[in-house]
Amino acid sequence: MTDRTRLGYLFAELGVRPGGVLMVHASLGGAGLRDTDVRDALLDALGPDGTLVVPTFTPENSFTSRAYKALTAGMSEREEAAFRASVPPFDPGRTPCPTMGVLAECVRTTPGAVRSAHPHTSLAGLGARAGELLGEHDPHCHLGERSPLAKLYAVDAQVLLFRVGFEVCSAFHLAEYRLRPGPPRRAYHCVVGKKGNWTTYEDIVLYDGDFAAIGALLPRDLAAEREMAGKTVLLFGMREAVDQAGVRMSGYRHGLT
Repeated sequence: MTDRTRLGYLFAELGVRPGGVLMVHASLGGAGLRDTDVRDALLDALGPDGTLVVPTFTPENSFTSRAYKALTAGMSEREEAAFRASVPPFDPGRTPCPTMGVLAECVRTTPGAVRSAHPHTSLAGLGARAGELLGEHDPHCHLGERSPLAKLYAVDAQVLLFRVGFEVCSAFHLAEYRLRPGPPRRAYHCVVGKKGNWTTYEDIVLYDGDFAAIGALLPRDLAAEREMAGKTVLLFGMREAVDQAGVRMSGYRHGLT
């Protein structure tokens, strides 16, 4: 049995819906799996009418992110200024997503893939509805109502955490945007248009420090669970998870009971 076939059985057992929309966060490190086999098994499970979506975030396109600070650690002020001037602009068709894992990069570079245009929090997809779901992404809205994440919620997408935990479940960010009163806002910086052209926009303060705890408190019957290469694989409905996360957040992020 090939890995692609074995994975296909796993995804079917979990309950991946043929013809559905599936957002995947994955870590293949130590699993002995090829990214193309995982991608193809996911597409097999979804079928010709399904759509596969992955996060293709680019936090290094910023001078306040952990990724940028790691790249510039130890530089003098002059060296960092030269580095900033050399940073290329975000290009949905060409900019890699090195911090998001090999599966995300595999999907992004597959012929026919569609990628949203946000310079920090783009998503890429393959399949029947990729253009519809990812074609519009407000550059001033990371993962809120004017992002593909809201469209995924609207079409009742599923979320697959493949050998990763809820701490990377970016769907929970949609719940942040829906909190009332709204979260605080801050300035973000990115390069767009041409090399070294740093621009600024404002959006909410994104916080994922409680995502693992929120995930641990979700109802046990919300997710289907299996194991792959010594780590957990979870599948669940995005709507229910986001709604539950919003309830949890509202109970303490704004001091509510």
